[in-house]
Amino acid sequence: MSRAVLDAHLEPGELELLEECTRVGAAELGALAAHADGLNRPLVRGLADAGLLSRLFAHGPEGWSPDVSALELCLIREGLARSCTEAESAFAVQGLGSFPILQSGTHAAVEAWLPRLASGEAVAGFALSEPDAGTDVASMSLAAEPDGDGGYRLTGEKVWISNAPDADVYSVFARTTPGAGARGLTAFLVPRDTPGLRGDALRLISPHPIGRLVFEGAHVPAEYVLGEVDRGMGVAMRTLDMFRPSVGAGALGMARAALDAALAHASSRRAFGRPLSDFQAVSHRLADVATRVQAARLLVHHAARAYDAGLRPVTQAAAMAKLMATEVAQEAVDAAVQVHGARALEQGHLLEHLYREVRAPRIYEGTSEIQREIIARALFEEVSS
Repeated sequence: MSRAVLDAHLEPGELELLEECTRVGAAELGALAAHADGLNRPLVRGLADAGLLSRLFAHGPEGWSPDVSALELCLIREGLARSCTEAESAFAVQGLGSFPILQSGTHAAVEAWLPRLASGEAVAGFALSEPDAGTDVASMSLAAEPDGDGGYRLTGEKVWISNAPDADVYSVFARTTPGAGARGLTAFLVPRDTPGLRGDALRLISPHPIGRLVFEGAHVPAEYVLGEVDRGMGVAMRTLDMFRPSVGAGALGMARAALDAALAHASSRRAFGRPLSDFQAVSHRLADVATRVQAARLLVHHAARAYDAGLRPVTQAAAMAKLMATEVAQEAVDAAVQVHGARALEQGHLLEHLYREVRAPRIYEGTSEIQREIIARALFEEVSS
């Protein structure tokens, strides 16, 4: 594929960032990702050593502040996913878990945790989902009850939390006002060593550090409340609105890796005396996939640029980007597996790995069905306004 043409909408610095992340993922982070079981701290430190975590946070005379654009997030995640999906996941979760602290934490909380998170010394988690409240965040039931000194006691459970149960700190969302739906949630910073907090690991089809957290009256002091009480949904959405387009970017990084593998195989593999690429059933399917992958990339980058331009709300554009990109990525990986045949199903093959990895993005940070609901609501609100 003509990379120069496909990336013509990117500025030189943006293209350089994309290519550098692809190179770093292959040359430096891949070895750290290999054979890891559970939370991979060397990989997180490798992201810091490569200068990628410092792109998330800036430290200046006025303290810590966000230092990455939504488009840069997309380019970093796409580049890493093309060469090392484990590094892409570790980068994304470190950002998700850290941004509520950075954006809404007290000065004491920020100063206590951001230096460690930016250096890779500490690992973060984003604790939103519950057993009965994944997509429907407003039905969250983890209870946060005042303890009389300005702090809170958390009781309940979180599940499918990346980096749990071994992350050093979590951004946790809990209910402070019963019966208030999304208006009664509050965000908290909760260190792993908090008394009353325990957890266990879960195993998914693609091995990732992910688990369950159980809160049994875990005490959170007043200085670890993130933002305003009962305004935690805003803390969550400010983080998710920025990160959601980059979910699609990570999926598309996998799609481009799969497509590259399919093109190389179809060019070299012969059947009935001809290269596979001579058969229209193969070449036309890959042509369709390449077209849809590029269209999805442009949609993802458009949503990110809209966010960076200060346009609000970007919820509809971000939902469109995540929906199309994650669905197309699954299609691309499946097509590449089909082109390769049985060899792609062998354990350890790139496409066997991508086939397992590409499934989750259609679920986390809002399922494809929820993205469609978000898009539809926005469309009909425009009609009625």
